[in-house]
Amino acid sequence: MHNSALQIGFVGGGNMAGAMLAGLLRAGHPADKLQVADPNAERRAQLEKLGQRLVIVADNAEAISGADIIVLAVKPQLMSAVAQALQPGPQQLIVSVAAGISLAAMRDWFGPAQPCVRSMPNQPALVGAGMSVLCAAPGVSNIQRTQAEYLAGAAGATAWVDDEDLMDAVTAVSGSGPAYFYLVMEILEDCARDMGIPADVARQLAVQTAHGAGLAAREADTAPGELRRMVTSPGGTTQAAIEVLQQGGLDKLLRQALTAARRRSLELGGRKSD
Repeated sequence: MHNSALQIGFVGGGNMAGAMLAGLLRAGHPADKLQVADPNAERRAQLEKLGQRLVIVADNAEAISGADIIVLAVKPQLMSAVAQALQPGPQQLIVSVAAGISLAAMRDWFGPAQPCVRSMPNQPALVGAGMSVLCAAPGVSNIQRTQAEYLAGAAGATAWVDDEDLMDAVTAVSGSGPAYFYLVMEILEDCARDMGIPADVARQLAVQTAHGAGLAAREADTAPGELRRMVTSPGGTTQAAIEVLQQGGLDKLLRQALTAARRRSLELGGRKSD
């Protein structure tokens, strides 16, 4: 089966599901082969704006009926109750995009033979620039891995890990990561305004600088540290700023932040951090 012929059913129609649906539609996936369930009528109305031929329903069982791939896109705290109420067919591939939900939990809910993939996407999927890391349970076929990668790849870049224990670290780095960069952009914008730069220009400076730095880091065959050194002339303005950040313990603070995010991912999955 060609990937564009896959029937994909979403359980939960929140922001991440909406981003993935938008990505699939941008990639040319037929709207009538995309089914999504959400209990909230207002959210269903918002999803209708993505495409008139989308199948949008309130009932989860209806959304997964006939689906080749079932995407679990509900909050981690609700996942157990929602998942255990589903009755997927033995050949339906289940992909969870919820933080902290382990493959072991999915096996408990659906049985050890159910093909399951755990995926950690992030919010830039909204604009097709997401990062999704996937991990497959034993028994997932190569065809199903390709299908899961197609699903995730419609919203950005993809990578696989074989060791599921790494997924909590992935959540801390890329799942939560966009918020760290938004915080820096927020601070840059505020400081620019405090220095007298007009608000619209301050926003442009913060956003475009972050965008350009991200593109440069992605396109250059150079480590981020080396790119930083290229900008940091000895005795110059950048060095003055970097020294303040380093003396203030930015490295230690970020490491503590990522450790906290990883710990919370473990807690959401009902596990303890090491």
